[in-house]
Amino acid sequence: MSQANQFSLLSQRRFAPFFWTQFLGAFNDNLFKTALMVILAFDALSWTTLSASLVTNLIPGLFILPYVVFSATAGQFADKFEKAGLARFVKWLELAIMGVAAIGWMSHTLWLLIAAVVGMGVHSTLFGPVKYAYLPQQLKPEELIGGNGVIEMGTFVGILLGEILGAVLVVHKPYGVELVAIGTIVSAVLGLVAAYRIPTTPAPEPGLKINWNPLSESIRNIGFSSKNRVVFLSILGNSWFWFYGALILAQFPLYAKDYLHGDHSVFVMLLTVFSLGVGSGSLLCERLSGRKVEIGLVPFGSIGLSLFGIDLYFASLAHSGSGSMDALALLAQHGTIRILFDVLMIGMFGGFFIVPLFALIQTRCDPKHISRTIAGMNILNALFMVAAAGLAIVLLGQGFSIPQLFLITAILNAVVAVYIFSLVPEFLMRFLAWMLIHTVHRVKCIDAERIPDQGAAVLVCNHVSYVDAIVIGAASPRPIRFVMDHRIFKLPLLGWIFRTARAIPIAPAKEDPWLMEKAYVDIAQALAEGDLVCIFPEGKLTSTGEINEFRGGIAKIVARTPVPVIPMALRGLWGHLLSRGAENVFERTFRTGWRSRLALAVGHPVAPHEVTPEGLQQQVQELRGAWK
Repeated sequence: MSQANQFSLLSQRRFAPFFWTQFLGAFNDNLFKTALMVILAFDALSWTTLSASLVTNLIPGLFILPYVVFSATAGQFADKFEKAGLARFVKWLELAIMGVAAIGWMSHTLWLLIAAVVGMGVHSTLFGPVKYAYLPQQLKPEELIGGNGVIEMGTFVGILLGEILGAVLVVHKPYGVELVAIGTIVSAVLGLVAAYRIPTTPAPEPGLKINWNPLSESIRNIGFSSKNRVVFLSILGNSWFWFYGALILAQFPLYAKDYLHGDHSVFVMLLTVFSLGVGSGSLLCERLSGRKVEIGLVPFGSIGLSLFGIDLYFASLAHSGSGSMDALALLAQHGTIRILFDVLMIGMFGGFFIVPLFALIQTRCDPKHISRTIAGMNILNALFMVAAAGLAIVLLGQGFSIPQLFLITAILNAVVAVYIFSLVPEFLMRFLAWMLIHTVHRVKCIDAERIPDQGAAVLVCNHVSYVDAIVIGAASPRPIRFVMDHRIFKLPLLGWIFRTARAIPIAPAKEDPWLMEKAYVDIAQALAEGDLVCIFPEGKLTSTGEINEFRGGIAKIVARTPVPVIPMALRGLWGHLLSRGAENVFERTFRTGWRSRLALAVGHPVAPHEVTPEGLQQQVQELRGAWK
């Protein structure tokens, strides 16, 4: 890559102080919560008479309850006020809450600690909209996937370290609770120091009038987000991930104790493996996406969440440990590695799932409303996590085991994924395109930034194979409406793919004049709506590898709707299994090889008044060069 990788952001003031503020907040939240959950799971009788399973599912529910009540107000604050000042206010609040918690720890007063759990929920609620609205203001579009990946990695590493330290400190004899109290206050102070280094980030809508009614504002935020179908369904997908994660993570203390027969170090090991998975998956997103918002990773992540969630159930049944043991002793037990691998993969595929969704929401929602959109998402996240806690309490109360809970969650994930991807075919299309260019082909994109991030344009390209559209779609930062020969729509698999992608069928005038005219009307409508439209001016696949004469349809399109035209050229697809040539199909397959190299070269936009079929053909020919 010509640009520095995502870690270079950690050396820049526009990102680093914000990263450390977020990291320390996540660390402190989880140091405190985990210490409380561990002490109640392993030493419950000293603190309460409530059942351990009830309390370990109740604490996460209480933590995220403020998201339901205060997210709408927090979103308005983040849109109205300068974000660095708001971050500092939130960090002062965190310091005060940890002071209250310290009193609870020292006095052995459970209700004060529960109050601090709710208080930290309020702290996180206020910071959430700032967290995700800050990044689009400070980062370039091509940095968003990497920046979100680093933030998610930092968040889960912070969660991991907080959980480890919380679990270790609280059982330290004889000063466990005192060490936790001191640790949380020190973390809050460090977070406050980092917040004072965050650069000034202007409010996108300083004149906003605050609506103090959380119910009506919550409904208004969710309603606003629902107007953008892709954004809203991405928000629902994000919320589902937190349902899945909250339900799985809340079971780890008792799963470690009752099913793996381990002490608190086994619980720590599970958290470590899961967090490392999420962190590595989040960081890999930039490499796998090619530094663009690649939502094709979302179905990939969802598949992994279900497959490894199901296997975790079977791995748990096959485990045969007995007696209490620490993490090292557990590692020597048969089946332990399989369980840890499943937990690692659930975390990693969770990273593939969540990072692109965040980036998509940030790039496709109204910039003036981004904090309130995030607030609406946080409300739904909270409702989903409360539902997860409620479902776990009900199912465990009905006699279901924790491994069975893992299985139910994995199956539900598959059902939800199918539902969401059927409503937004763009996710599935991008997944198929992403799989194609990461398995069968190695695609190099040349000057792909010339494809506009917004606004209408017509893309023209040479037509070499039946997968041209998928390769081009994978290189584009946004959906493309392809104009395709109507006969392709009759093919079993490709027809379904192109119909799903809202491709526009076209036929020669002598074959079906009505369909041809309808295609031009559909193209004009798509351009009027600001879409990208791609046509293959040759009108048919090449049978020789050479570029056929460009027809006059492109002139008719820009005459009706004057928009820029962007020439492109595919290199290396001639001879592909799905190209058209005289050779035997199997000969072509083995001649190109399994991992064939491709390139897509993008030219400079051509103004509509300068467009001619001959001129575009010459530009495409020059872009392609001698490599067919």
